[in-house]
Amino acid sequence: MSGLVSRDRRHFLTASAAVLGAAASAQLWLPGSARAAETPLPEAVFSLGVASGDPLPDAVVLWTRLAPDPLNGGGMPDRAVPVEWEIAADARFRKPVRRGTAYARPEYGHSVHVDVRGLLPDRVYWYRFRADGRLSPTGRTRTAPSPFRAGGSLRVALASCQNWQNGYFTPYADMLDQDPDVVLFVGDYIYESSPSATAVRRHEGTGEPYTLVQYRNRYAQYRSDPHLAAMHANAPWVVTFDDHEVDNDFAGEIPQDPDKQTHDAFVARLTAAYQAYYEHMPVRATAIPDGPHIRMYRRLDFGRLARLNVLDTRQFRSNQATGQEGAQDPALTMLGAAQKDWLLHGMRHSPARWNLVASQIMMAETDLKVGEGKLWYYDAWDGYQAERNALMGEFADIRNPVVLTGDRHLTMISDLKADFADPDSDVVGAEFVGTSISSGGDQDQAAFHKEWDARIPDNPHWKFIDAHRGYHLFDIRRDGIDAQVRVAETVLKPDAASSTLARLRVNEGEPGVRLV
Repeated sequence: MSGLVSRDRRHFLTASAAVLGAAASAQLWLPGSARAAETPLPEAVFSLGVASGDPLPDAVVLWTRLAPDPLNGGGMPDRAVPVEWEIAADARFRKPVRRGTAYARPEYGHSVHVDVRGLLPDRVYWYRFRADGRLSPTGRTRTAPSPFRAGGSLRVALASCQNWQNGYFTPYADMLDQDPDVVLFVGDYIYESSPSATAVRRHEGTGEPYTLVQYRNRYAQYRSDPHLAAMHANAPWVVTFDDHEVDNDFAGEIPQDPDKQTHDAFVARLTAAYQAYYEHMPVRATAIPDGPHIRMYRRLDFGRLARLNVLDTRQFRSNQATGQEGAQDPALTMLGAAQKDWLLHGMRHSPARWNLVASQIMMAETDLKVGEGKLWYYDAWDGYQAERNALMGEFADIRNPVVLTGDRHLTMISDLKADFADPDSDVVGAEFVGTSISSGGDQDQAAFHKEWDARIPDNPHWKFIDAHRGYHLFDIRRDGIDAQVRVAETVLKPDAASSTLARLRVNEGEPGVRLV
């Protein structure tokens, strides 16, 4: 390996790269004389591992963050640090494909986002970084298929809601074994809650994060989970955030508790939270925050097999309703006008067989009241019924719409209905609400079914509900989507067996989902 490192370093000294993002601008390696005067970096600069994301047919984002003291601000010197990167067609880097040098800058927490272009479609690649002679772990990624490819298959893992304090991220060990082509994470990557003395694993710090350094420390703690780190290094991720990356149940620039957080204070919190989110996620420069705003809704195509529309259901929403009448107010919006138009245009004109929607919160109805009447969760799409119902009307004319969701800490798999008030209305799509990675811990299954089974008659569109921890796995082909509900025996231990609790299928051209 030492000979390989020496040979690679000589190559890197003359290399430059076109890299998107303020944290990864293309520049040549500093001369040796300039580096000699600087204090060497600590050994553990790659403590947070590596990741990749947002695959295109010819490109993928490579990520790392230099942080030798990750729970105390990072521990890096207050200067830009050149970081060499390389991507190869083999795990031993004997077939190099692209190389370059990026800068890890203090204003972005010494994170690096390299948007590698010029790759081949539907190919597996390996990548790594080097800073001041320190070598990162090796990551594995893959590009999306050619936009003209109509066939093939795509394996997607759906994950969300990983509360450090509720348990270990045990399901990722099984996900690694299942080897998905891409991981879709739909929110609650971190939790902003204060440390708890009775938690399975205690949050760092002394309270909720509000500042940029505090959010950086919280992300660094989550990134230290070995199962999460291994999964990041094994496949590209497509990510979006929900509420706990900032503040529970926030809406736009309105916090959960406006009587305790002034508008200016919450805007400052949003600014810190969004920057820390960008710094720790494998996303493109289009996601560099502009103060309290970040662009996260986007679209990724996987040949002509699947189009993935990634939503942002937090920044543009109206404040949550507080009752049934408010939830039916046609003025309320979850997406905002621009995002809604973008979504519908992309689905109406999609060339793909399957039109997937990544929604942070549940779209199908959850009627909590047993018997006559309705009772809803107002933070979910049930609280924005006019817009949701209008979307259901549009879905009726869209080819194979399937919604992939998180938030609920439960598995809730449903038909999407044209009118949830009418059980006999047409089925227009399917929704998979993935359970949590760890949030909620090991739930009492008997207590869950005692509470929730009584609600099934009032929610006939539900096809399967469960309260185990885990994730969903999808094998997408032209003729259908085969789904597995993968659950862990426990998340109270770092390692535990996982199994398939249920199998479901969505057939091409047949809206809805069925157990198999």
